[in-house]
Amino acid sequence: MANNYSQLRAMLAIAKGSFKGMLRNPSAVAFSFGFPMVFILVFGSIGGGGPKVSIALARQGDTSNWVIKGLLSSPLVRLSDDKDSATMRKDLERGRIAAILTVDTTTTSAGVPQSIVHTQTSSASGDKYPILQLGLARVFETAVERNMPLQYRPIVIDELPQLPGREYSNIDFILPGMLGFSLLGAAVFGVAFLFFNLRQQLVLKRYGATPIGKPYIILGEALARVVFQLITAVVIIAIGKTVFHFTLIHGWVTFAEMLFLSLVGLIVFMGLGFIISSTAKSESTIPPFANLFTLPQLLLGGTFFSTDAFPKWLQQFCEILPLKQLNDAMRNVAFEGAHLTDCGKQLGILLIWGVLTYAVAVKVFKWE
Repeated sequence: MANNYSQLRAMLAIAKGSFKGMLRNPSAVAFSFGFPMVFILVFGSIGGGGPKVSIALARQGDTSNWVIKGLLSSPLVRLSDDKDSATMRKDLERGRIAAILTVDTTTTSAGVPQSIVHTQTSSASGDKYPILQLGLARVFETAVERNMPLQYRPIVIDELPQLPGREYSNIDFILPGMLGFSLLGAAVFGVAFLFFNLRQQLVLKRYGATPIGKPYIILGEALARVVFQLITAVVIIAIGKTVFHFTLIHGWVTFAEMLFLSLVGLIVFMGLGFIISSTAKSESTIPPFANLFTLPQLLLGGTFFSTDAFPKWLQQFCEILPLKQLNDAMRNVAFEGAHLTDCGKQLGILLIWGVLTYAVAVKVFKWE
């Protein structure tokens, strides 16, 4: 009789029961769907832009020019890491930088040295270029008197023809971050509380008395959570697209790739939930343990704002965080037109986290 027992049917039955339980749990629905949607509604209703912009230099030697030195000393402007012209052009078209600058030094007919600043912008620069202009104006004010005749001024701005570019709005940055936030919180807290309570209430022990194999018990519970969170992801992306015009550059292909990234991120994050559920001594210790992992990522993972504003040493730390890699991959796919094959770095770091996390989870997981 035991030989005819269907492990697959048993696993699906567990998944179905667990899924219904999540739908009936108001806190699970609020945390996975409600909170991210509140942030999306708030930030999606706010216009784009920021107080600081990035620029790129067509010639790296221009960093020694007094105009560029003065510009970079301004709190309004920072220098992009872009070195080659192709990358600069792509970033300009995507609105990542305000302009590409070139500085030529000449001498006027009056024998006065003069710097000519050539600025290349795109329509994606949006309100970033006016911020750059403000930075240049401050350089003027510290270098010359405002009423000096043009032929005697040591700096002249030459604005080159504008390139076409895609409009980048706040929702294009915020929605992937909120989706990652939802996946991270639901996976870590949800799995940790679920398996801790199943263990405390002796449900896992009772499962042990049935013919179903232990791996199928875990897979059934995990499957329910994966399906629930992927439905949440579909709803979040759909609302972002229809209400706030979130960019899905390749349409359904981009949508499918975002769901795949959501699945990868969810599986990785669930590994930590298994670890916490097995190491926590009581239910009250789960939130502190979980927050040790989730809170730094919410702040440093590029969820609410770009990590470009951080110091270099902190940016390097951010790069090892799984949520940062998931957010970057989501944004690259959704707005920049990348595909999964272009996200090798992000998927590789997520894979490393998954291997390490589940290696620890297998060692510490408890059934009783």
